[in-house]
Amino acid sequence: MIRQLAIIFGCLALGELIIYLTHIPLPSSILGMLLLTILLKLKVIRLEWVRSISDFLVGNIGFFFVPPGVAVMLYFDIIKAQLVPIVVASVVSTVLVLAVTGWVHQCYGKAKDKAHNMLKHDDKA
Repeated sequence: MIRQLAIIFGCLALGELIIYLTHIPLPSSILGMLLLTILLKLKVIRLEWVRSISDFLVGNIGFFFVPPGVAVMLYFDIIKAQLVPIVVASVVSTVLVLAVTGWVHQCYGKAKDKAHNMLKHDDKA
């Protein structure tokens, strides 16, 4: 358990250090989890080393949203005053994300089909 926490907190600390040194406008926790993902993909860290603590954290993820939820309740007056811009921004950004994701998926599918057809054509020659 200690090793598992050390690995996760180590990746978080490394992300924090990278953000501090480079001033990249990215949350250090996101960078830390990206580093953990990369280390897992490269097999520098084995999944078994972090599996049980990760399962525990994911299983209790709802608990971690309680403090931000309470904090949001403190700002209901500001949210009420800015409700229209918040809703518009949420809807527009959601539509944009869906459109861009669909477009990228289509481009990827076309490129994959093109590469597959080129391989087929090379095999016949």
